[in-house]
Amino acid sequence: MSNEPRQMQRAVETFVTEVGDAMRDVVGRLPTLDGRKVDQDVTTEAFNLVTALIDVDRRHTDAELWGVIFSFWRLMPDELGVAKADDLRQSDLLVGRAAWLEKASPMMEILVAADRRFSTSHSRTYYDRALHLAFTVAALDAAPSRAELAAIDTLRTNLLAAMEGLPASPLAGRSGPTADSISEGDATAHAGPSTATASDGQTDSPEPEPELPPARPVEELLAELDDLVGLDSVKTEVKLVTNLLRVQQLRAERNLPTTPQSRHLVFTGNPGTGKTTVARLLAEIYRSLGVVEKGQLVETDRSGLVSGFVGQTALKVMEVAERAVGGVLLIDEAYALARGGENDFGREAIDTLVKVIEDRRDELVVIAAGYPSEMADFIAANPGLASRFPKTIFFPDYSDDELWSIFSSIGEKAGYHPDEGAEAAVRAWFASVPRDKGFGNGRLARNLFEDAVARQAGRVVTITDPTDEQLTTLTAEDIAAPGEGPRHSNSA
Repeated sequence: MSNEPRQMQRAVETFVTEVGDAMRDVVGRLPTLDGRKVDQDVTTEAFNLVTALIDVDRRHTDAELWGVIFSFWRLMPDELGVAKADDLRQSDLLVGRAAWLEKASPMMEILVAADRRFSTSHSRTYYDRALHLAFTVAALDAAPSRAELAAIDTLRTNLLAAMEGLPASPLAGRSGPTADSISEGDATAHAGPSTATASDGQTDSPEPEPELPPARPVEELLAELDDLVGLDSVKTEVKLVTNLLRVQQLRAERNLPTTPQSRHLVFTGNPGTGKTTVARLLAEIYRSLGVVEKGQLVETDRSGLVSGFVGQTALKVMEVAERAVGGVLLIDEAYALARGGENDFGREAIDTLVKVIEDRRDELVVIAAGYPSEMADFIAANPGLASRFPKTIFFPDYSDDELWSIFSSIGEKAGYHPDEGAEAAVRAWFASVPRDKGFGNGRLARNLFEDAVARQAGRVVTITDPTDEQLTTLTAEDIAAPGEGPRHSNSA
């Protein structure tokens, strides 16, 4: 018997033991519940979870089916005592099981209700054991399917929704900036010491590196991702990448074979759609999962990589990459490296980058960002890029509603609140802006807010002894008219 079913058996046994203990405690506190079937009910819960995850992609592989048999035959001897993989495949035990993942189970709801009443943390036990079991199921195959990885996120989302507001929630007490209003233009200011910008390839005398803070839990980072306005498709792709890494990590810890996956990414989309913010979160996720050591994000562009003299471009690329070792290198407008004639040094930068990626493949992750159509030129500029950047994540423009959410969130953090007239004016202004190439998105929202604050200051200064409400309220008068650009801005 291979190692995978044994690991799954242990995960099942741990789920049954720990969740069973939690249910027995609840039964002891609520004598109206029947405690005689706790072990059977928890075993059924584990079986439902395992078979639902196996059923989502309808593959029902031999590895998955033998994992079920090996893990449950002692617990369910009547159904699985003498079963083989084909017997299970031909039975109806797995048919329609995927529907079980559509909402939190009644057992989870019982544990959540008990936590609310008795200030216990039993739902957290269920959450931890269920997700561990889910990742263990996905790790039965060397290459988990996209449907399995998405199902894990569905499970996670539903359990967190059930636990919302509990002090024992996995996300309770999380700190750090909410990223819904951070765009590429100001992400560096919010990211703290984990973000650096490489603009000219020159560095000061090296200083001793400060001790790294502890890596943030993946759940906290995914919660911050969820807090971003919009970007639903981006969030889905990042979670799939994260889940795949966690599955590969499980298999690697057990010396099981994995399908090699490039971790380098292409981000496409207009400016201000959160590419830098998501890259920063990914850098931290990669660190938390052990993909990289430090998790810093280093930003650069053509000017930070290309020199005007023979031989200097390669040195600049290697210097910038060295700063990003242990973290993520984000190359903004990467397509600009592929432009120019035969004597342009951008091609030298690309060739050097490909070599650096290969030489430091276990120490560095690269994200190339830019407009969708132009990024195809970047990938085509070197035969080695396509295989090293196999995955592209598209960042869509924000809708008017999402831009309003960003505007109001920036205002809330800054201590300003728009009244109804200001909201109508802001929405009208966003609706008037053409959605063409280069549409500013989050940067546009920040520019409009900064302009509104400047206009409001000019209005309030004429009021003798203004009230706190007058000092913090934005009105329609403070918002630029549709078609009029912001006159005051600190953002590009």
